[in-house]
Amino acid sequence: MAAPASCTPPPSLQIAKSKMVAGTLVRNIATNSVLRSGVQSHAATAGGHQGGYKLWRNLSFLVAIPGVGLCMANAILRIREHPHDPPEFKPYDHLRKRDKRFPWGEGQKSLFHNPHMNALPGGYEHDSH
Repeated sequence: MAAPASCTPPPSLQIAKSKMVAGTLVRNIATNSVLRSGVQSHAATAGGHQGGYKLWRNLSFLVAIPGVGLCMANAILRIREHPHDPPEFKPYDHLRKRDKRFPWGEGQKSLFHNPHMNALPGGYEHDSH
């Protein structure tokens, strides 16, 4: 049975419908291509990690370990040149003030006291340095 002539949509509606279909088609193609490119980029980068351990192994053995060795040698050579005498004690009034005793030990020494380098209010602990 044929559709009556009054049921056919006007030409302007047909053009609008075809534009909507075309827009949907373009959107679907663009979305699918973006999704596919994202999957492909992840898949391509996931396969490229097989040689990374060799790079880091070589960097560790050829750069890091010799670098630590050079730093250690530098520190050893510089400590030999360093004078081991403490600075001269000068009893300035504004230095080494003790208004309260420290809550540890005898109360005169700081928490990380070095008897060779840190003077007490009366001078160094030992005369021979």
